[in-house]
Amino acid sequence: MKAFLILEDGTVFEGKSIGSAREVISEIVFNTSMTGYLEVLTDPSYAGQAVVMTYPLIGNYGICYEDMESDRPWPDGYIVRELSRLPSNFRSVDTIQHFLEKYDIPGICGIDTRALTKILREKGTMNGMITVHEYDDLSEPIRRMKEYTVKGVVKATSCKEKYILPGKGKKVALLDLGAKRNIARSLNQRGCEVTVYPCDTPAETILAAKPDGIMLSNGPGDPKENVEIIREIRKLYESDVPIFAICLGHQLMALATGADTYKLKYGHRGGNHPVRDLETGRVYISSQNHGYAVDPASLDPKVAQEAFQNVNDGTNEGLRYIGKNIFTVQYHPEACPGPQDSGYLFDKFISMMGGDQ
Repeated sequence: MKAFLILEDGTVFEGKSIGSAREVISEIVFNTSMTGYLEVLTDPSYAGQAVVMTYPLIGNYGICYEDMESDRPWPDGYIVRELSRLPSNFRSVDTIQHFLEKYDIPGICGIDTRALTKILREKGTMNGMITVHEYDDLSEPIRRMKEYTVKGVVKATSCKEKYILPGKGKKVALLDLGAKRNIARSLNQRGCEVTVYPCDTPAETILAAKPDGIMLSNGPGDPKENVEIIREIRKLYESDVPIFAICLGHQLMALATGADTYKLKYGHRGGNHPVRDLETGRVYISSQNHGYAVDPASLDPKVAQEAFQNVNDGTNEGLRYIGKNIFTVQYHPEACPGPQDSGYLFDKFISMMGGDQ
């Protein structure tokens, strides 16, 4: 079936429909990863967005449900150059096209994703529509695209009830802001008992459980939208409990302590982003997925200092907090399928809690 991707600037790409045939409007973003398309599809940080995969062939190793980062996929739409119809992988139990149909995700294949990515890089992230309807007049769909905003996605992706991953080591409270499964798994594999809390859990509830450490997860959307959560994170900051935060959690801790965030032109999404440790000079290759960043010029030097920078564009990639057992990073040390260069940060967190690593 013929399908169209329409951007809010009026650009139209024609391709073939994959997955659901329903029409969807979303923010269009691109990911440069060569592998890990299932992890991308099931990463809650993509809620409210349609993902363009820049690697030209997607689906060649099929679907393994054990690799999902959450119970369901979260992107509004999926955009690829070529979709593999015959996966080859002994672990594969499904095809990507059936996966998209099963979860009612609209998609399009057969378009020039290189040209699309160049538009998003030059003009910046914009809204778009995936549709099987051929519009003669684009004024009405463009009006609807320009009205679209990503809202309420943290609460939509967070767990609804507290749950526990048992362990015999340190007790970690994980605030689920749209968490990937492998964050809790990375802690649990190191022996930690991980209690996962919904995003709207009061700080008093978390602190009353007397955790050895607190983890703030990744998540979707504009960090500034989460006013009430920021207020509770400020209370966690004021406690003496060690805190480690990733991605959205990193941004929310910065906002809770008086710093500012801003929207990047087209964001960082992929598995090959170099970040530099400003203390040692060492560079790590990281997995990233964010459209916002902390403004280092807004930091109070008595509160926090830059710890990591992006080698490509100099944007902030992590902070260390003065006089506190708190450190935060913008990238993903828990990344599946990788890279795993920065997995040591979980060991650092356990050491901060007084554990042995």
